Amino acid sequence: MTTASPQPPDGILLGIECGGTRTLALACDRSGTLLTRIESGAANLRLVSDAVLLQRFSDLRDALPPVLAIGAGMAGVRGADDVQRVERLLERVWPGVPRAVDHDLQSALAAAELSGSDARSNPTSRRRPAPPEARVIVLSGTGSCCYGRSALGRTAKVGGWGHLLGDRCSGYDIAHSALRESVAEADRTGTWGRLGQRVLRQLQLNVPDDLIPWMQAAGKGGIAALAPEVFDAASAGDRVAKRVLTRLSESLADDAAACARRLIPRGGVVAFHLTGSVLLRQPGFAAAVGRQIRARWPKALVRPLERESVWGAVVMAREVWLALNAPGSPVAPRARSKPSRTSHSSTARPTIWIPRSTGLSPTEHRNPRSKGLDRMPLKQALKCLWNEEKRGIQTLLSDPGVHRGVLGLIRSVVRALGQGGRLIYVGAGTSGRLGVLDASECPPTFRTPPDWVQGIIAGGARALHAAVEGAEDDSVAGVESIRARGITQKDVVVGIAASGRTPFVWGALSAARAAGATTGLISFNPGLRFRDGWKPDHCILPDTGPEVITGSTRLKSGTATKLILNAVTTLAMVQLGKVMDNLMVDLNPSNAKLRDRAVRIVMELTGAHREVATRALQGGAGNSGLNPSVRRAVHQLRRRSGNRVNRGQPAGH
Repeated sequence: MTTASPQPPDGILLGIECGGTRTLALACDRSGTLLTRIESGAANLRLVSDAVLLQRFSDLRDALPPVLAIGAGMAGVRGADDVQRVERLLERVWPGVPRAVDHDLQSALAAAELSGSDARSNPTSRRRPAPPEARVIVLSGTGSCCYGRSALGRTAKVGGWGHLLGDRCSGYDIAHSALRESVAEADRTGTWGRLGQRVLRQLQLNVPDDLIPWMQAAGKGGIAALAPEVFDAASAGDRVAKRVLTRLSESLADDAAACARRLIPRGGVVAFHLTGSVLLRQPGFAAAVGRQIRARWPKALVRPLERESVWGAVVMAREVWLALNAPGSPVAPRARSKPSRTSHSSTARPTIWIPRSTGLSPTEHRNPRSKGLDRMPLKQALKCLWNEEKRGIQTLLSDPGVHRGVLGLIRSVVRALGQGGRLIYVGAGTSGRLGVLDASECPPTFRTPPDWVQGIIAGGARALHAAVEGAEDDSVAGVESIRARGITQKDVVVGIAASGRTPFVWGALSAARAAGATTGLISFNPGLRFRDGWKPDHCILPDTGPEVITGSTRLKSGTATKLILNAVTTLAMVQLGKVMDNLMVDLNPSNAKLRDRAVRIVMELTGAHREVATRALQGGAGNSGLNPSVRRAVHQLRRRSGNRVNRGQPAGH
């Protein structure tokens, strides 16, 4: 659908909003006057391919005059990689045009801020209310979410987990809940109720059993499309439909109030803007949600969003255009976008200070000893590689500062684990993978709970086996990764970064510092210079020199990192009593090899025959499996015999 009016010759500001139901675009002149409105198909970033998005954008380009700037609010955008995906497509369609890309909740919030006076928001109040201290978008459409921002810039999100995990009071949730309630009531009463009858009629199904295959094939949109039937049934007095809508309206109001609580104290003034197809097309239900919100937030100003949320995308386009064309602003081909975070944790971001470096990290220098590597005989190249690895190890052995840093870190880890805290490694690329590797080895080796030692890698699980573009540069993602783990002052958070300046790592360390955790840094750049008061508690900065292949920190730096991590977790576990002599007594005998090792450890530590050791591990007659505690078996045998246990056969036989 397109509506148009005369268009300016110098170009337009283009606002695009892509959602699970439709794509909407507004073309405006520089003053914000609407020139053209275009509506097309759905384009949730999580549910469509690049080819579909490219076609949506190309269709817009073909229908519009030249574009000055673009604002895009897109459902499904969650992080920097999503933004970069959209930007690449926009660049292909509108090369060189400045743009701002964000999630659709951010564009909706920008549209809310375009609204006029909030005085009409509470019709029961005769006094003009104070300006809102925060605004919250309350969205219920195919999906649902609450997203808000305070006057001081703090943001918060509640909901928006998708239909499988959440989307409370979305069209999908309303229809799905009503169907489940209808089925439950039919099971209890033997009668298929009025709502169920409406659904069968709407879907052209003959009997209730036909709903089973229909549900399996319908998908999110097909189920959400039944929401109007639920509202119609409630209007006709259906008890099931009314009960479902009452419960879900209360749930949505709970989410809205929870979002507001994370922005400002409960006594403050908050403007709640209702939007989404459910709330905008069902005014009675929207009024019920408004009453529930006011019951939970006395100073709530509740009203439907006055402008379509796509107007917020126009605001984004205008802001990026003004930023590039204000007097004294540098002329740039485009504006890089950063997503406004939609984290479910608090988004008041701690200050992030990345240390400066006195020069290039040594890992980035060329190594004179490996020049001509591509022309060396293979045997010589191998010796060159291993000699450089040896140089890195010798640095660890000879540097007193490295010794002090590692010993201090080990003591902090022992203290943390002993008082219920955790050790968290954070890194990007090779550094992140090594942290995850060391963490994953602790449970099978020392039978530690999985949460004792954890690894966080920029870009998440996908980055373990593939490069995730831009992940290491996202400091806010580092902050959120620490908040999502619930870091406290009991924990130790160690950043691993060969250059020492990875933004993701410093975001994580800054959040850990703000939470009161002990912090550490493993880097191979001794030229780092820290701002006063911002140096991590334990800094391990060996100078292993340039790599055999310049910048390839999977080589010497990677080896040295592995040695340091091995030392930290191994010696911490020794200090915690998980090793007797030099034998692991808390291993998990989960396979044949480890079960045999467990038996041999018991034999070594007690001198018992194999049969005696095996019985002790089995916990007595009739138990065919091994007792999970080697330590317990050792103590049991030592107590039983006063350290003199059936020594007829030498240990190890």
